[in-house]
Amino acid sequence: MGDRLFGTDGIRGKANIHPMTAEMALKVGRAAGRLFQNGNGRHTILIGKDTRRSCYMLENALTAGLCSVGINVLLTGPLPTPGVSYIMRSLRCDGAIMISASHNDYADNGIKLFGRDGYKIADEVEDEIERLIKTGEVDKVRPTGCDIGVARRIDDAVGRYIEFVKASFPKGMRLDGLRIVVDCSNGATYKAGPDTLRELGAEVIALSDTPDGRNINADVGSVHPEEMRATVIRERADLGIAFDGDGDRLVMADGDGRLLDGNALLAVLGVDRLERGELPNKTIVTTIMANGGLAKALEPRGGSVVHTQVGDRYVVEAMRDQGLTIGGESSGHMIILDHNTTGDAIIAALQVLAIIVRKEQPLSALARVYQEMPESHQKVPLDGKSKPAQDSLDALVDEVRDEIEGKGRVVIRPSGTEPIVRVMVQHQDAQAAQILTQQLADRVAAL
Repeated sequence: MGDRLFGTDGIRGKANIHPMTAEMALKVGRAAGRLFQNGNGRHTILIGKDTRRSCYMLENALTAGLCSVGINVLLTGPLPTPGVSYIMRSLRCDGAIMISASHNDYADNGIKLFGRDGYKIADEVEDEIERLIKTGEVDKVRPTGCDIGVARRIDDAVGRYIEFVKASFPKGMRLDGLRIVVDCSNGATYKAGPDTLRELGAEVIALSDTPDGRNINADVGSVHPEEMRATVIRERADLGIAFDGDGDRLVMADGDGRLLDGNALLAVLGVDRLERGELPNKTIVTTIMANGGLAKALEPRGGSVVHTQVGDRYVVEAMRDQGLTIGGESSGHMIILDHNTTGDAIIAALQVLAIIVRKEQPLSALARVYQEMPESHQKVPLDGKSKPAQDSLDALVDEVRDEIEGKGRVVIRPSGTEPIVRVMVQHQDAQAAQILTQQLADRVAAL
């Protein structure tokens, strides 16, 4: 098998090249199906997908693998990742699989697995699935006749999800009078995003809502919000929202076109809940890549930040361990555990909109609580080399920690999805951040 099959967010890679092949998807389906069987009786797994062309190939392979070990399959068609988690719980399934490479190019794809509780499966479960594939142990499982699983489609999955996310919006509150630009990234939110806002009374200007299998994330969405921002300014909208390909990330823009990333949105949500006394332990969870401006926004109000390693699953684990409800990543991956078990961009957007309506203030006014600390990034390609030892990377960080104590932060880490090492420096002086980033990137390249 070589390197570990699962990365920081499931299995991901170029579609039709290992590990994202139909053959591997078949094996993953068989192994996951075997593992999710926890007793007598028929078991059911839900499969959702985004709008990539390769989803058809992987969906059919996963379905075949699951059915071949006696699992029944429910197919939602294109649906945001958080919708897959919700529908699975609503239908009392034994697990779920989402086919998506999130914000990546359409030529990539990925497989994310959820347990029956709606949370992404733990590392040890991933390891067991990989072991079953590697050893071929699951090949011995060959039900026949009526014991073979069957598959059927759920026609109303999007409608069910829309009703679910609308229920997260305060009862009796509406969005009448708000003009909102919504960039759906030609991805899984192309129906649920605009329709949810329209049903709550907003005037919606929808962008990138015509997926064709190839245009998902193509210079649009949360990674490329430029057109959303420009449309907000041109159409004199109140705000804009840009989702990513599978609907668990968002970026927003206020009426002046100022972009709000995950740090800014967490600050807006955190400050509001602090003021209302509804933030457990007065704490938000984010990752080591979070901007220092987030903590500075919360501290004057008695709030604090807990940092985890990169990956929304680790954010969720910390939230569950400490009984916290708000967490997320700089990328706009937002987790609000009192409404859903995984990152949900539509629900996160609705929580921000609720603050706008409740306080009768524009997003630009709410966003003033957050001031970004200057930040610099470098990607150091591995060029075929093995990842540097973590001890060596940690030693580089330790060398500069005393130098920037109280002035900023440094993070150096291998990417979980690309053959690169990421270097990030935050510093109250922008030029110092850039210089230090380049120096550290050069030293990483020499390792």
